[in-house]
Amino acid sequence: MGQALSEPVTTKTSSEGSTDKSLVYSVSSMQGWRVNMEDRHALIPSYEDTGDNFFAVFDGHGVGDSVAEYCSEHLHHRVFHSQAYKDGHVQDALRWANLQVDKELRIDVSQSQETAGCTALAALITKDNHLYISNAGDSRAVLSTKNGKAMALSKDHKPNDPIETERIKLAGGHVEGNRVNGTLALSRAIGDFGFKTQTDIPPEKQAVTAYPDIQEYKLTPDDEFLVLACDGIWDCRSDQQVVDIIRYGLTLKKTLVQISEELMDTCLAEHNTASVGCDNMTLIIVAFLHNNKDVDEWYDTMASNQISKPSSLCKQQQQKPSKLPPSFIIKE
Repeated sequence: MGQALSEPVTTKTSSEGSTDKSLVYSVSSMQGWRVNMEDRHALIPSYEDTGDNFFAVFDGHGVGDSVAEYCSEHLHHRVFHSQAYKDGHVQDALRWANLQVDKELRIDVSQSQETAGCTALAALITKDNHLYISNAGDSRAVLSTKNGKAMALSKDHKPNDPIETERIKLAGGHVEGNRVNGTLALSRAIGDFGFKTQTDIPPEKQAVTAYPDIQEYKLTPDDEFLVLACDGIWDCRSDQQVVDIIRYGLTLKKTLVQISEELMDTCLAEHNTASVGCDNMTLIIVAFLHNNKDVDEWYDTMASNQISKPSSLCKQQQQKPSKLPPSFIIKE
């Protein structure tokens, strides 16, 4: 879990914005019980002249926030400036960008510590409503679709997953206590170069790899909003609970920032010795206007839903990730 403070830092850092007749979005972060705030994020609406949008969460771990900081500043540039993106191959662009940033960090001596890394969860939303989710690590993307049904759009990369375990072993590592070599609790990340030491295998086959899973999804008018969050949220709330809490808050005519900040408070543990609720927390919400509503109209529409108060607003508890829908296919 990492070192903990004697009292949590509950000050929130939040912001929100919108794009014309397309998206409204927010981000909120809280340090909590951790000694340092190691989460970072990226909010890039309408990148330059592309009309495409990029949102990402980077959950840092190890010896600090340097890897997460670098990713938040550079990953989106690598995506949009890649030849693959210019050629219309968005999935290839996202994969290349992850591996390229990882390569840059390894070359930079000041950034190449063996035990510094971060998760990399990104959403690229095109101007024609195609959603691409790129994930390496255990942050998670969840979509609220028709009637508020939560749909997982990423898979947590944990060492005890059979696919991850096999790769770890083939790379000369092992899984002990559900951790890579008994130390790292996730099996894909940018950085963590102490787990990427095999010189005779490519980056995607290392015990810990920056190679992401990619999911492509065509947004429909039934899709309400997307949530990108680090495991500090998902350890305490299930996919459906997070969606329910957000939708209920909207019926009370609260803003996305207000809802996010209150959600983080419900996840915060009462004591620094708790098994969950002591981590840094970062939450991005991206709501889809579907070209027929301005921001105020979208809020009014969401407020008109008849939703009971979720019980999860009152009780903090550890949650397991929901299963991916049968049609969900990870593209590697």
